[in-house]
Amino acid sequence: MADGAAVRAATESDLPAILEIVNDAILNTTAWYDYEPWDLAQLAAWLRGKSDAGWPVLVAIGRDGGLAGFGSLGHFRARAAYHKTAEHSVYVAASHRGLGYGRLLLGAIIDAARGLGLHTLIGGVDSENAASLAFHRALGFEEAGRMREAGWKFERWLTLVFMQKML
Repeated sequence: MADGAAVRAATESDLPAILEIVNDAILNTTAWYDYEPWDLAQLAAWLRGKSDAGWPVLVAIGRDGGLAGFGSLGHFRARAAYHKTAEHSVYVAASHRGLGYGRLLLGAIIDAARGLGLHTLIGGVDSENAASLAFHRALGFEEAGRMREAGWKFERWLTLVFMQKML
């Protein structure tokens, strides 16, 4: 389990480990709807953008001292009326999956969202990612809608499921 793990704000020194997780998700899963691996400059710009907008990016540090995963909050939609709604992301390194780090990170993200005065969280999950859907349900998220064949990756159409948690 993730006993003894810590969650803290991400720093630039975490970027190489985060990049490894991001690129694994891009190249090997449908969890990240992108085709090309990112580079450190892209990831650094992403982190600065989150920070400048006041959105948290958190990392879980495993008992071994390595970065086990990361999570973030961000705009759900850019219009003013969505200001109490955020989209979250949680990604765990392949070597740390199934050990409780995702739950630890998402719990911290939910706490951060409450601290920001948010009303609801949205997560976008590929419909074939049964583990992520079950994970979200276990933490109180409910399916709020499906965007059929909204993405194209690995030579097939992907259906995006929106999971929602009222805070």
